[in-house]
Amino acid sequence: MNSPVYLNRISSFLPNSPVSNDDMELYLGMVDGEPSKVKPIILRQNGIKNRYYALTKNQEITHTNVDLAKCAIEKLGFSKEELRKIQFLSCGTSMPDQYLPSHAAMVHGAVFDHPLEISSLAGVCMSGLMAFKVAYMSILSGNSQNAISVASELISPTMLAKFFTEEIKHKKEIGENPYLAFEKDFLRFMLSDGAAAMYLSNTREADCCFTIEWIRTFSYANKQPACMYMWAEKENDGTLRGWKTFNAKDIEEKSVWSLKQDVRQLNKYGMTLFVDAVETSLAQAGIDTDDITYVVPHLSSMFFYKILEQEFQKRNIDLPTTKWFTNLSSVGNIGAASPFVALNGLIETKCLKKGDTILLIVPESGRFSCGTALLKYV
Repeated sequence: MNSPVYLNRISSFLPNSPVSNDDMELYLGMVDGEPSKVKPIILRQNGIKNRYYALTKNQEITHTNVDLAKCAIEKLGFSKEELRKIQFLSCGTSMPDQYLPSHAAMVHGAVFDHPLEISSLAGVCMSGLMAFKVAYMSILSGNSQNAISVASELISPTMLAKFFTEEIKHKKEIGENPYLAFEKDFLRFMLSDGAAAMYLSNTREADCCFTIEWIRTFSYANKQPACMYMWAEKENDGTLRGWKTFNAKDIEEKSVWSLKQDVRQLNKYGMTLFVDAVETSLAQAGIDTDDITYVVPHLSSMFFYKILEQEFQKRNIDLPTTKWFTNLSSVGNIGAASPFVALNGLIETKCLKKGDTILLIVPESGRFSCGTALLKYV
């Protein structure tokens, strides 16, 4: 039997002050100088009231992605001497500050003053959970005695109105309605910036901490084409055409670089596949739902809250909403960092008892993946 891996510390960092629904376009700007027509509809559906941007109202960046990760690590409360004892760093994000060097290398250089092993995980929302799993497996396998895992996102700069200027200009020139396509525009009112950091080790270092019982991840890319994509365009047959096949003019005029999501595909297939992962995880672990105290589901929108509940009921998975915890409406959807920002919120607001268990559910619509993790309060 493997020795336990402990989650000893967790922190989250949200930049600047919360931004209300009314103030969003003061930070993001208005595309073509006009308020978004889809904004009221999207905000009504997603249930988000506040979010955080690493931006000023002049559309200036206040924190890089590395800064966000660094701030979250600093909030773990380690001294410089304690940080020098960290052996492994894993970082997950969908929005690094640059393609190269790796995000983890940049975080390493910003935070630590000693050599250590690093790992960068890419993807969308599951990249944070995968970074957490790599840190967990490093300790479980004996590769390291401890690790810090970070999930961070800096998405707001990619949603600034100024970056869509060429697309709108081109639409006017060819006589099209000068509006952003829904699959681009609605995401501008869904997403948020922030980070979370976790400290894991092979020893218990606090009176109250968590054991990581298991982390399971599933990809369903064999069943569906891409659903959320960036630096690509989706063809009629569902395949992606990557940016390297476009000329520079097309990249500007079609905003090929922008984040997009096929909402119809997500609504049709997403929840079924995501609950498949939960059902399989519980079966593989041989755990009864009665033994799960809390559920932290990563929901991109409160629109999916009822749909997830109904899918659980349809399959006789007894995880009622009375066990659920989400802070989506108050912090927004922070992508890879969201599950851990929510976990930290649960820990700070609930009176946990020894033996309580927390099930994390982390779906990703990129090409349909889902991960689960079970933590036990000890």
